[in-house]
Amino acid sequence: MDTAIRRQELAGFLRSRRERLTPDQVGLPAIGRRRTPGLRREEVAQLAGVGVTWYTWLEQGRDIRASEQVLGAIAGTLRLDPYERTHLFALAGAPEPPMRKECASVEPSVHAILAKLEPYPAAVHNARTDILAHNRAYNWLMGVDDLPFEDRNALLQCFTNPSWRVRMPDWADRMPVAVAEFRAQMADHVGEPAWKALVKRLRRESGEFEQLWTQHEVRPMRNQTKRFLHPEAGPLHFEFTHLWLGQRGSHRLTTYTPADERTAARLGG
Repeated sequence: MDTAIRRQELAGFLRSRRERLTPDQVGLPAIGRRRTPGLRREEVAQLAGVGVTWYTWLEQGRDIRASEQVLGAIAGTLRLDPYERTHLFALAGAPEPPMRKECASVEPSVHAILAKLEPYPAAVHNARTDILAHNRAYNWLMGVDDLPFEDRNALLQCFTNPSWRVRMPDWADRMPVAVAEFRAQMADHVGEPAWKALVKRLRRESGEFEQLWTQHEVRPMRNQTKRFLHPEAGPLHFEFTHLWLGQRGSHRLTTYTPADERTAARLGG
């Protein structure tokens, strides 16, 4: 990518991530009337420990370089998930430190909730269906811990991982719905390279995804019931409930509540 184009992409990406945050999400008081959504530039600069003028230049796409340490501070301030963090470093032309095994954008309080939901499976996803956090029951259900961290994307696994497909007896009925929901979510992210890269990979690796994608179906995400076939516990039936984390956030906590007594007994709940 041309350097000037990359700087403009970086500028737009930073603005979009800043505008999705509210003061209360980062521990700041909401003082005064705001003409634009999200945090102010000076607030991001203050929280990240960088100069206001320097950060403004970065959002304006000027020819300046940011160190890995500064980029890390900005990523933390903007609550970027691991995939957004990788995108930030790539646009800034900087080498990214090794990816951590746990997503820093998921609050410790959410991890505590996930643990308390045991023995019911639960996971946190973003709009792109990346699996950002999960509890032990969800790992038991789907085997997430065995996946490379960068491949922990629900839609990718559904179409490219035979183990996931075997666990979903209604795969043929569920995947058109999943693709339609994903396409609807992508409307707000259509220009983002991370989304385009995921779609490109899915279209390349799965002819079934390619066929569904070209149908251009869209539908909103709804709570529903789903069946699973666990290799040890056998048939399981769950009620799905999506809970969005934050008024303007894209992260959602999905809980799997047993839909029948047999499933509840298998989970010990």
